[in-house]
Amino acid sequence: MSGPHNNRPTVIRFDNTSFEFGHNHPILKEVNFNVRAGSKITIMGQNGAGKSTIFKLIEGIYQPEEGFIHIQQGATIATAKQVIPRDELDLSVTAFFEKALARVSDKKIYDIDRRIAKVLEIVNLHIDPALYAERIVRSFSGGQQARLLLASAIIQDPDILLLDEPTNNLDHAGIEHLKTFIKNYKKTILVISHDAEFLNSFTEGVLYLDVHTQKVEQYTGNYYDLLKEITARIEKENRANALRAKEIQENKDKANFFANKGGQMRLVAKRMREKAEELEEEMVDVRKEDKTIRSFSIPSQQEFVGPLVTIESYSIISPKTHKPVTRKCDISLNKKQHLLLKGPNGIGKSTLLETLASGKAKGVTITEGVRVGYYRQDFSTLDFEHTVYESLREANETTSDDNFRSTAAGFLIGGDMMKKKVGMLSEGQKGLVAFARLVLQKPGLLILDEPTNHINFRHIPVIAKALDTYEGAMILVSHVPEFVEQIRIDETLDLEK
Repeated sequence: MSGPHNNRPTVIRFDNTSFEFGHNHPILKEVNFNVRAGSKITIMGQNGAGKSTIFKLIEGIYQPEEGFIHIQQGATIATAKQVIPRDELDLSVTAFFEKALARVSDKKIYDIDRRIAKVLEIVNLHIDPALYAERIVRSFSGGQQARLLLASAIIQDPDILLLDEPTNNLDHAGIEHLKTFIKNYKKTILVISHDAEFLNSFTEGVLYLDVHTQKVEQYTGNYYDLLKEITARIEKENRANALRAKEIQENKDKANFFANKGGQMRLVAKRMREKAEELEEEMVDVRKEDKTIRSFSIPSQQEFVGPLVTIESYSIISPKTHKPVTRKCDISLNKKQHLLLKGPNGIGKSTLLETLASGKAKGVTITEGVRVGYYRQDFSTLDFEHTVYESLREANETTSDDNFRSTAAGFLIGGDMMKKKVGMLSEGQKGLVAFARLVLQKPGLLILDEPTNHINFRHIPVIAKALDTYEGAMILVSHVPEFVEQIRIDETLDLEK
């Protein structure tokens, strides 16, 4: 890859590397690529292609079946994962960062509070240092936890920083802070993200993991450069194949003509057939582009007249005192009415949605008998021990098998995926299972908490259209303005005001 860091040493090299999960699930096949020191590289590919697996191979958590992975000697690596591990949710802020630092050094850290304060400033998260030792990670919102994950990687000051979907749950201010940090970071950064605009602000090269071939294609430039290059290549390959197909048909027609003449002409016919076979072997496998989920609609309960949900008051966390505050309001949602909840990270949006969905929100009445479809940003409504089949069946036990499998197939859930445990899926695949469940569930009230997190950007317009046309009542939280713009919103509740 040519670029601004071409004269710098290689920090990561995959050399004919192959890796698979079990016998029937290959992820990488004889993959070759290299990353130079100081470069900002994006890893892209379809949900479930194995992008996070590449990170685990770089970290040494997984070992390749064949080939080699070379990491520059002495290079330190830190990863900001997509979600905080469950066994770290009950750590204090101090203990959470001490555990992160223990990954790179076994020496006691004496200035831990100063170092925590410094990285929290970078990720734009404000916590009183007096609370570091007592406040637990679980008490923070999804957006604040995303910032903590990021800070736990940054505090290690690694030579190679791996960021897995770092914009998930971040509000606009958080994303702008992250862009600035990445641009200014002098060492190597690899990012997995579906946010094209975010990627284009810093990306110098793309590693594209093709789910069909299990190969990694290396491109120079940003995401839009990648799209142009791929489109041009597909057009060129299609043109070449069309010419070959025409020549193959001509040779077959001539072979049939000469074969009927008999005698010496049969040899000519044989040569024509051989030529056609050679040309068929030369036909190029045109790059299969990522599949997009099928257009879908979420059916709603039809039997209700009047308000499905009434909100007379709600609780938030005060940005100034960090204590719960109750506020009055007067919102009623009938069928076909969509409410957008707005507010910065940490104000309590996810907590409010959770209490709404469970029926425990004070000051909120959900009409009896209304089915609530709840999409949680951490997928904790899914049982990770269930198979995908069991998870979908639980959402609707009465639908016909044909309708059930057709719904699943629309979300790229095939027979092999049906047998897997939900916990084994990528975060993006869990999101598609969650949407398939909503379709099967036919809710009267839809509650959605950051439904674009982890989702392949190709699917997002399809999801937006389904929500736009949803005929039940809907309450939505999303930090992605381009997504919200595609959805009919009848009322907005800004929790900050």
